[in-house]
Amino acid sequence: MNYYLSKKVSYSFDETVLKTKELLKVVGFGVLYELDMKSLLKEKIDVDIEKYFILGACNPHFGYKALQTEPNIGTVIPCNVVIRKISDNETEVSTINPVKQMSIVENTDLEEIANEIFSRLSNVISRL
Repeated sequence: MNYYLSKKVSYSFDETVLKTKELLKVVGFGVLYELDMKSLLKEKIDVDIEKYFILGACNPHFGYKALQTEPNIGTVIPCNVVIRKISDNETEVSTINPVKQMSIVENTDLEEIANEIFSRLSNVISRL
């Protein structure tokens, strides 16, 4: 089982960011933060990379259930969604596989939550 789900699309980078945010909202996720790695790395260590965004996606209901099940789950949530420019005509969207992510916790009570999150994030990736 791979640790992430991904899909390459032919949208522009900016269009992909907007579509991804919209689809996350449709499946009940909000974006807690946006991390612009291109700008950050340029500022901090003066290197250039292609456009690369990390969206911290969270569904508050699942977050709450996970915290009730495993108090230290905050060390591995929220779910990161990566949007990276491959070329002018191709962008990739990747997200953590929450089933794999939660398996490191070794708490079987998290399986149902992880499977539902997997289903929703898979829906986002497939609809892009």
